[in-house]
Amino acid sequence: MANVVIPDAVLVKNYTCGDENALAVLIKRHQSKLYGFIYSKVSDRDIADDIFQDTFIKVIRTLKSNSYNEEGKFLPWVMRISHNLIVDHFRKNKKMPMYRETEEFSIFSIMTDSSPNIENRIITDQVENDLQRLIEELPDDQREVLQMRIYQDLSFKEIADLTGVSINTALGRMRYALMNLRKVIEKNKIILTN
Repeated sequence: MANVVIPDAVLVKNYTCGDENALAVLIKRHQSKLYGFIYSKVSDRDIADDIFQDTFIKVIRTLKSNSYNEEGKFLPWVMRISHNLIVDHFRKNKKMPMYRETEEFSIFSIMTDSSPNIENRIITDQVENDLQRLIEELPDDQREVLQMRIYQDLSFKEIADLTGVSINTALGRMRYALMNLRKVIEKNKIILTN
């Protein structure tokens, strides 16, 4: 009897319905291609391992939150996530300029601790929760496009393909979603910054 290959779309659906083994099959299926892609960009096994793991952490979060729309594009979507994480890695690890300590200059005069304190983290979490509640109030078609664009980082072409509409319709839905959010924010005098 021949082996039956279960399509990615079915595995994703099974995973979102509670079958943890489905994710293991997906990871095993795409591991070498994804890892090879990441390693070809960073040329460091430890960094490649970290980015590979971070990629699947994002995949799991998105699948668990039911904000992923499967259209037979699982691998390109995962590759996009890993690509974005690679870009983030290189942005974070830009070489710092060299400074020499002199009588007129102290390195401590330009060093700052930019890590968020507990208060900023609480405010950020609250802002994200408030924004999520506002997004839930949008009409379904506008909410779908906004979530795909912002949270899944899909292009408008990808959104159009996944939702079965033209790019102009996807752009229009995004525009109306943002306009509706602005109206609600202004009407209720909501502050979404820390």
